[in-house]
Amino acid sequence: MTVSEYTPDDGRAKRNVAVLVMAQAILGAQMPMIFTIGGLAGQSLAPNPCFATLPISLIVLGSMLSATPVSALMQRYGRRAGFFLGAGGGTLGGIVGALGLYYASFPLFLLGSLFTGLYMSAHGFYRFAAADTASDAFRPKAISYVMAGGLLSALIGPQVVKVTADAMVVPFMGTYFAVIAVNVLGSLLFLFLDIPRPPRPAEDAPRGRSRRDLLATPRIAVAVICAMVSYALMNLVMTSTPLAVVGCGFDKANAADVVSSHVLAMYVPSFFTGHLIARFGVEKIVAAGLVILAAAGAVALQGVELGNFFLALVLLGIGWNFGFIGATTMLAGAHEAHERGRMQGLNDLIVFGGVTVASFASGGLMNCSGGTAQAGWTAVNLAMAPFLVLAGGALIWLVLRPKGRPA
Repeated sequence: MTVSEYTPDDGRAKRNVAVLVMAQAILGAQMPMIFTIGGLAGQSLAPNPCFATLPISLIVLGSMLSATPVSALMQRYGRRAGFFLGAGGGTLGGIVGALGLYYASFPLFLLGSLFTGLYMSAHGFYRFAAADTASDAFRPKAISYVMAGGLLSALIGPQVVKVTADAMVVPFMGTYFAVIAVNVLGSLLFLFLDIPRPPRPAEDAPRGRSRRDLLATPRIAVAVICAMVSYALMNLVMTSTPLAVVGCGFDKANAADVVSSHVLAMYVPSFFTGHLIARFGVEKIVAAGLVILAAAGAVALQGVELGNFFLALVLLGIGWNFGFIGATTMLAGAHEAHERGRMQGLNDLIVFGGVTVASFASGGLMNCSGGTAQAGWTAVNLAMAPFLVLAGGALIWLVLRPKGRPA
């Protein structure tokens, strides 16, 4: 491996971004598909309604548990190997999930969700892969463009749910067959990925900072906190949304439309988020994201009309986009190339650890707070407040911290 292969090459980066955008659109479609029906399918199988969102929680748990090993595998064997492994996990998750529905087995359905978490973990590294060969100037745009690929997944996923959810005798089973097809076909895109495999470090090469030292770096610590809070709160609310929409008297098609509008709002801003970061600075964009997340909670608390669900979920998507892409950009510029595998795996372990907790809490808050869908939805949205205070306080501390002060 030569040094030149690690020289920033925006031509190569743009080609990789094109591949990753298509992967985000096709393979990424399975996430809105599963998040739309996972809670509803879980509700039909679970012995207790408080466990309805457990399938989604297991997806996030699987993502958290596999983040560090997937990152280490990519550091040693390259991005392509990790992405193929993720698609394999998604395929296996679809197969086992379909079997769980066929046999009406909640434990088997949960096992399928855990395998799907392996795909979700690999999917999370698309954004970092976009930055691998990019220059400092192109990096935020590369990350933003890849995230924008989710726009198509937002259009594809919920529409596939409408066609497949009741296409077979067993409800939702057709959707899981579609998930299998998405993974098998979408994985072929990775044959066109051109990201150099990381070189084996020489004996005298710098080993980089330890995980503890990395997290003690103020900019890294704040980036991780803001990414975790942005993603966890988005997951907390989105996981409960289909249950809340249906529980408040609307149908599954309405729930799919609300989720579709949310996922669109997650990714449409990506076409200009990178430009906004370049113009105004990453800290201001992350701050805007946190404020918009707070606004989403405020709208949701105003009522349970369909319009409230749509507006709250659109704001939730925009807030996640600014907060998460901004935090990712902040992190990508705060560590060295030889620290990439260690730091990115640690970041996603922490981020998806927070998302796992939020996902587990979502079902309990939604189904076991006050006995009605309205009361549960209120509890879910009130739970956002302390975490927004945490992330906002950390960001303010970073901005006001004297420049050049040691960690």
